[in-house]
Amino acid sequence: MGEKLNVGLIGCGNISSIYLKNLPTFGVIDVVACADIDLERAKKQANDFGVPKACSVDELLQMEEVDIVVNLTIPSVHAEISIQALEAGKHVYVEKPLAVTREDGKRVLEKAKEKGLFVGSAPDTVLGGGIQTCRKLIDDGWIGKPVAATAFMMGHGPERWHPNPDFFYQFGGGPMFDMGPYYLATLIHLLGPISRVTGSASISFEERTVTNPDNYGKKIPVEIPTHIAGVLDFASGAVGTLITSFDVWGSNTPFIEIYGSTGSLSVPDPNTFGGPIKIRKQFSADWHEIPITFDYTENMRGLGVADLAESILTGRKPRANGDVGYHILDIMHAIHESSEIGAHRVITSDLERPTPMGE
Repeated sequence: MGEKLNVGLIGCGNISSIYLKNLPTFGVIDVVACADIDLERAKKQANDFGVPKACSVDELLQMEEVDIVVNLTIPSVHAEISIQALEAGKHVYVEKPLAVTREDGKRVLEKAKEKGLFVGSAPDTVLGGGIQTCRKLIDDGWIGKPVAATAFMMGHGPERWHPNPDFFYQFGGGPMFDMGPYYLATLIHLLGPISRVTGSASISFEERTVTNPDNYGKKIPVEIPTHIAGVLDFASGAVGTLITSFDVWGSNTPFIEIYGSTGSLSVPDPNTFGGPIKIRKQFSADWHEIPITFDYTENMRGLGVADLAESILTGRKPRANGDVGYHILDIMHAIHESSEIGAHRVITSDLERPTPMGE
């Protein structure tokens, strides 16, 4: 294509390093600035990754040369920063979730529409070779008509490894809002939108203890459910089961499996870009590994930003787009609400299934 767009990155925490490493490799993006409320942290990342400018958030938003803001702030300010960037005339790519509340998520999308700008939303692992190969297998009929799915994210919380894990246990956190987007985005890309959910959720432990050396022994009060089980009714007619948990020490459950009328598909970890992928066909006694047929199988976080940049330049809709981000946000809240009220929740948001890579 030849043309490049300039990126300004806001939020220089843990996740920013892989973005700053990968973004320059895509050929359609130049990273021209990074910002953080802690200016020294921004300066360190700029120095480590060769970014020309480190500055305050306000200064970055005022830079005319910035075309896209990559918003890597904590979830509670995702919407605020995204709206400020849109007001400044910048396209936005935001880490998951799109926002903490549905209302804020709608505000982001409405502001983008008002300004005629694009919004992209993580996760972009769905654009990697593993999930894209699985999508082609389903679309080409390798397992027949999809009738059901299971998805499991089973672990024991980030307090063992994250230096500042408090926000994981506050409103907008928990295993559903932290890891659920990877699983829901994958299911949506593979099977399409979700029309109704049922949920059951609990806070298994009212307090967590940090075992990461940076804040060892710190006590964190838990404000959000940490074990959530959901039933997902897809618009296509398929029925899914989703469990996300920070309360499990070990599990042999698969990451994601899709069950069709003529076979079953084992989908790789949706928090990664690669494999393995396995299929078990009807009447077969064994699973068979399937080679990956699409690019991007390593940790290529930032791929969604590159896809957004190409969308801006060509006019097509981004694949990891804001509508998908909002649909995921709507579903996550609905699962929690279903548990609270003891009834199904109809999903009122809808979307077109994103186009596959290569089209």
